[in-house]
Amino acid sequence: MLNIGSHLSISNGFEAIGNQALSIGANTFQFFTRNPRGGSAKKISQSDVDALLKLMQENDFCQILAHAPYTMNLCSAKSDTREFAFNTLTDDLRRMEYLPDNLYNFHPGSHTGQGIQVGIEQIITALNNAMFEDMHTTVLLETMAGKGSEIGSRFEELKEIIDGVRFKENIGVCLDTCHVFDAGYDIVNDLDGVLDKFDKIIGIKRLKAVHLNDSMNYLGCHKDRHQKIGKGAIGISAFEKIINNKYLRNLPFFLETPNEIDGYAQEIALLKGLYLDN
Repeated sequence: MLNIGSHLSISNGFEAIGNQALSIGANTFQFFTRNPRGGSAKKISQSDVDALLKLMQENDFCQILAHAPYTMNLCSAKSDTREFAFNTLTDDLRRMEYLPDNLYNFHPGSHTGQGIQVGIEQIITALNNAMFEDMHTTVLLETMAGKGSEIGSRFEELKEIIDGVRFKENIGVCLDTCHVFDAGYDIVNDLDGVLDKFDKIIGIKRLKAVHLNDSMNYLGCHKDRHQKIGKGAIGISAFEKIINNKYLRNLPFFLETPNEIDGYAQEIALLKGLYLDN
C-alpha cells in the first residue's frame, strides 16, 4: 500500500485534519506545529489527540509528520533568532509526546554568513539540548536546495550533524525531491546512484520520509521552487520510479505541491495508480 498524504492545516484540530486526510484518499498527513512564520502554538486538547489516534488506528494510517515553522533557524548569526528557534524546537518536541512514535521535520537552517562549520555546530548544540532521553519522536533533517547560506544541501553536511547528535536512535532524514534535484542530485536519470550515495554517506536506514514535489527549475539550480507532480523538470516518470523504489516504497510520502485540497486529492489518486503492489 502506498503511504501518502499532503500538507494540511491543523487549525480546526487533530480529528478534523485526520478526517480531511481520509477525504482525499490519504493515509497520512503533514502539518505545521504552529504558524509557519513563527509564533506561539495552539493549546493541545487530549480528547482531540485521542480522537485522531483512534481514527489513525481504525484506518491503517502510517506515521504522520509535524513540520517546524520556516522561521526556526538554529544557526542564525543573530543570537535572538537562535534563541527563538531553540525555544520553538524544545517546545515542539515536548508537545510531540502527545503523538508518540511519529515524525518531526525541520529545515537545518541558514548560517547567514557565519560559515557552514559554525552553523553545523550550532545545530548540533541545539539538538543535543532539546532532545531528551526516552523521547518518542524521530527528528528529521530535511534535505535542502542550497539557496543562499542554507545548510543541508549536501549529504555530507547532514551526516556531520547526525554524527554530532547524542540521541542517534531518534534522528533521521526527510528527502525532499525538489530540494535534492535543485541541489544537484540527479534523481531523474540516476535515482539509484543518488540513493547509493546517500547510503554510503548517511546510511539508508536514516531515511524516514519523502517530500514529493516537482521542481519549477533545472537540475542544480539551488532555487527551491516546488511544482505540481508531473508538471516540472522532474516529471511523472521519475515519480513513478521514486514511489516504487525498493528503498523508498514503504516510507511515508508527503505532498507539498502548490495545490488546494482538490489538487492534492488528484495527485494522490494519480500516484496510487502508478504504485505497484507487491
